[in-house]
Amino acid sequence: MNKKIIKYVVAYLAITLIAFLAYYITLPAINLQNEGFWVFLAFLIFIYTLPFSFNLTLNSKGVKIKKNSLPFNGRVKFKKLSFIALAPIAILIIGLIISSTLFNARAYASVITVEESVFEVDMPKTTNVTNIALMDTASAQKLGDKKLGSLEEFVSQYTVSEQYNQINFNNTPKKVAVLEYEDFFKWIGNKNKGVPGYIMVDPAVSNDAQYIEFKSPLKYAKSAFFGENLNRKLRFSYPTKILGEPRFEVDDNGNPFYIVPCFKPRVGVFGAKDVNEAIIFNPCTGESEIYAIGEIPQWVDIVYDGDVATKKYNWHGTLSGGFLNSVIGNKGCKQTTDDYGYLTLNDDVWYFTGVTSVSGDESNIGFILTNARTGDYKYYPVIGASEHAAMEAAEGEVQNMRYEAAFPALVNLYGEATYIMVLKDSSGIVKMHCLVNVEDYSNIIATGNTQEEAVEAYKEMLIKKGLLDESVNLSEKKEITVLSVKETVIDGNTVFFYEAEENGNKVYYKLSIAKDESALFIKAGEKIFVTYEETQNTGIYLITSWSYEKD
Repeated sequence: MNKKIIKYVVAYLAITLIAFLAYYITLPAINLQNEGFWVFLAFLIFIYTLPFSFNLTLNSKGVKIKKNSLPFNGRVKFKKLSFIALAPIAILIIGLIISSTLFNARAYASVITVEESVFEVDMPKTTNVTNIALMDTASAQKLGDKKLGSLEEFVSQYTVSEQYNQINFNNTPKKVAVLEYEDFFKWIGNKNKGVPGYIMVDPAVSNDAQYIEFKSPLKYAKSAFFGENLNRKLRFSYPTKILGEPRFEVDDNGNPFYIVPCFKPRVGVFGAKDVNEAIIFNPCTGESEIYAIGEIPQWVDIVYDGDVATKKYNWHGTLSGGFLNSVIGNKGCKQTTDDYGYLTLNDDVWYFTGVTSVSGDESNIGFILTNARTGDYKYYPVIGASEHAAMEAAEGEVQNMRYEAAFPALVNLYGEATYIMVLKDSSGIVKMHCLVNVEDYSNIIATGNTQEEAVEAYKEMLIKKGLLDESVNLSEKKEITVLSVKETVIDGNTVFFYEAEENGNKVYYKLSIAKDESALFIKAGEKIFVTYEETQNTGIYLITSWSYEKD
């Protein structure tokens, strides 16, 4: 009798070790509304009934296993017990069915509310775009890899994460990617040092990358192992939460954090998963805090993933008329296009994507903005070309160069709804800027080596088409005293910033040498007369013309 007890204790200790290792690797949420929990439960039932299919004999060499000889005189059959493992799978399948759109179409459609807004009000007229990440992730990755390659002390030990996250850093759009350990052995060799820094890319203006070192290195990382693995640390801290993908961000002081959305089904048992909380995790210390939606700090940028945001709108757009209508009639059904861009408004990051009818063509019936922190939606009924139609038009304009267009964003340029995008060469390097009129996308297309050149060309086309008065947005000639001259390079072009003073405040007037070579001759201490246009950056004006004389 003692030997029987011992052999089953040994067997179940081994099975318990296997179960722990399975959990340690797969990390399912212990939550009845998580599909992975039921799969893991079925696995546990199966392995814990497995000993009943063998006769375990204890001898001097250990435990000997013989098949086809059941204990307890055969009264308990493994085949019968194994059916118990199917119960969680059955529950999972039934839960998925009763939570599907087939039975809950309008509930899915009601997960979000969409506010219809006025394009001209939310997006005032502009002549200079600095709040939109025009560079896509693929180009940012190339710049990041190049920057890491220049850091000899890190290039052989670390790699740059492929996940470049869009953030609003001090009211400027940036893409950030943290360094990761190259492999297990590099983690062993460097784990005492931690992850030293991250890459920040400017995707809107300068299109350059810089390496920034952390004040304190990161202890927890996605590429770390065992207890220092980021996902494992989060799971053991929040065993019941349905966790989304952790996203690396820095606050306005440059302190690193991971923002982790927590999901909860809104329909049935498993259906319409939506973010209801977010964890702010400090990867330096391992400390974290969880916030309800609506209480998340303003500096946090990405809580709702762009794919989740567009999926929720598609539920709203296609299922409001019921499931059958979404499949057969399609009356009133609309959906987003297959990609999205980013822009910053009011210190928040927003996703931009067009909205088209389910039937699909080259035209959009509007577009939506989704707040990546709060999950709010705004719909703008702007009719015109789809993003991909505009991209094709832009590529056709420079077809001899074979440049590829990045996904565009929408701006209000001189009162016209306009797509703005960058054009890349085969190596992913940004070469040109392009503007495409949403309504007349086949005829009003302007390109330039810089954004300023493209805007100027676009303005001239609008004037020729009679859509813009020639003197629009131009100031009267104004006399300024140049206090100092600062020179920088933007998009490969030299730009001069001339410091002046207005009402006791410092302001800057800028002029690109590509637009006017005479910019070289303006010196500090000189008085000049300028006409200018306002930009989206307070206190910075774009010079349209200048002279030493008023007339």
